[in-house]
Amino acid sequence: MITAEIKQALKTYTQSMKKNICFVVQTGEHSKREELINFLSDIVNVSDKLSLQEKDNSEILRSPISFTLEADGAATGIVFSGIPGGHEFNSLILAMLQASGTDLKLDKSIVDIIANIEVPLHFEVYISLSCHNCPDVVQALNQFALLNPNISSEMIDGGLFPELIQEKDIQGVPSVYLNGELFANGKVDAGQLIDKLLSNDAIVTSTKSESSLPLQDVTIIGGGPAGVSAAIYSARKGLQVTLIAERLGGQVKDTMGIENLISVPSTTGPELVGALSEHMNQYDITLKEHLRVTNIQNDEIKAITLSSGETISSKTLIIATGAHWRELGIPGEKENIGNGVAYCPHCDGPFYKGKDIAVIGGGNSGIEAALDLAGIVKSVTVFEFMPELKADKVLVEQAKAKDNITIIKNVICKEIIATDKKVTAIEYEDRDSGEIMQKKLSGVFVQIGLVPNSQFVKDLVDTTSYGEIIIDEKGKTSSPGIFACGDVTTVPYKQIVIAMGEGAKASLSAFEYLLTN
Repeated sequence: MITAEIKQALKTYTQSMKKNICFVVQTGEHSKREELINFLSDIVNVSDKLSLQEKDNSEILRSPISFTLEADGAATGIVFSGIPGGHEFNSLILAMLQASGTDLKLDKSIVDIIANIEVPLHFEVYISLSCHNCPDVVQALNQFALLNPNISSEMIDGGLFPELIQEKDIQGVPSVYLNGELFANGKVDAGQLIDKLLSNDAIVTSTKSESSLPLQDVTIIGGGPAGVSAAIYSARKGLQVTLIAERLGGQVKDTMGIENLISVPSTTGPELVGALSEHMNQYDITLKEHLRVTNIQNDEIKAITLSSGETISSKTLIIATGAHWRELGIPGEKENIGNGVAYCPHCDGPFYKGKDIAVIGGGNSGIEAALDLAGIVKSVTVFEFMPELKADKVLVEQAKAKDNITIIKNVICKEIIATDKKVTAIEYEDRDSGEIMQKKLSGVFVQIGLVPNSQFVKDLVDTTSYGEIIIDEKGKTSSPGIFACGDVTTVPYKQIVIAMGEGAKASLSAFEYLLTN
């Protein structure tokens, strides 16, 4: 199952292991058990610091295809139920290395807060191996377990435990349960998960954290292409730079096919985010990931307070927070997120195999989603508000060539209908005739564009009625010392290559400001 190339890479990674790691597999019979044992055996064979043991550990392991990690014979609190291949392979390898002593990839302020939690927390994360967001959540919770013996975390592959998926009515991943109760459902990332923990007074009693950073020259809020570009350009000028990101990569991480980033003929969102991170790591840039800005005091020296309680002082500020998926705003949408309403076809598409679904939106993202889903589901109906589709001609032609894609134009979606907490239909209106109709289906994927993530600075800088931050040709906002770039701004054509250029421009503008002020 594991290629010779990957095995060679694992041999290199395991050379730095400080503790012995044992994969302890639950005894019993299961159709996938032999595959799991072979999979783990391939990993164990790369290092004498790794071992495999089969024993009855039913108190913490739910199935013969469940296993836990022990470090030097001690429990880690980390459990995998299923075979963590696909996107979850990295989660397993990181858990193995981190349990053995490799540094954790969490900000120190988060580490301090998690380590001091005194209440027992047992997380169950239901995932799909095709979900590229799920590993972020699994990896964060695994690190929590390593930091605090009161915390345990179990990854559960929904494809191998269909009875649990049906029992809990899970239709979106990652789906996170805490102590048996739903904690987060549908599209959620590690930053949002940490934010939910930090805001729960019953779990986290204090988020006060003293900043160890000196006065920064530039602080960037946002970790997408614009923010990373701004950080790199600032660091190359020899400035003190901090980048704050709820999620490194931002919306780009949700994009599977990228073919218009000039000089890169083809890549994926996760691959591009990995390249952005690698490039940024070449410079002395402080990264504050999985944290949210809660307040900005806009004096000559900016004071930026984070969800961890830490406050960073900075001479200039660059806002590069991008945008998020626009919601329909119709009855039945919010009520059914994770139960038939979704925004990420790559994450949640596998849950609708063989079913009839709808995609709302006829732009590039909508048609791309329809094409992706067409290979999984029974049928896709695309609903478009305008009389004609807005997507590129090549995408429209591909969609029209698919037998199981139907396109309905010039309609208004009125309501998403659900029965017993499951989506069963969508109601829509023909804009010409006014006729109200219903289409029976099991899922609705919303792809109608983006909304700028600017709410937290609306009182600091001027914005348009759409929420875009107004900037000039140099990325300056209405407030001295505050700059903005990327999809959160008024710059037209929201494209990766444009965001990167705008990030560089905002950085150079901030540098110019520092020289003259």
